[in-house]
Amino acid sequence: MSLFREITELDKLLHEPARLAIMTALSNCESADFTFLQSLTGLSKGNLSSHLAKLEEAGLVNIIKSFVGKIPNTNISLTEEGTNAIEEHWKRLDEMRTNARLWKPEIKTAT
Repeated sequence: MSLFREITELDKLLHEPARLAIMTALSNCESADFTFLQSLTGLSKGNLSSHLAKLEEAGLVNIIKSFVGKIPNTNISLTEEGTNAIEEHWKRLDEMRTNARLWKPEIKTAT
């Protein structure tokens, strides 16, 4: 498969910028609460909720809702599948970047 076709076939669920930010942040910690992820990503509550719902539906994150005293708390963590998915996604991007640096266009000469 050509490098450029491979790029167009990246996993769109993970590669969408907001979800990539969420998944990357979660891959570097055991878990994070909703407010922390919102502050980190700059997403609105509704937008973050929507992205988290898609990731949860895909089995990539666990979402646990609880109360800390009387205050609602939403805690998010990667599932094992989510951990593997984001690691593989970044590995694939690194490989693509290396291949892109080595790519040379074919120069066709007129005969």
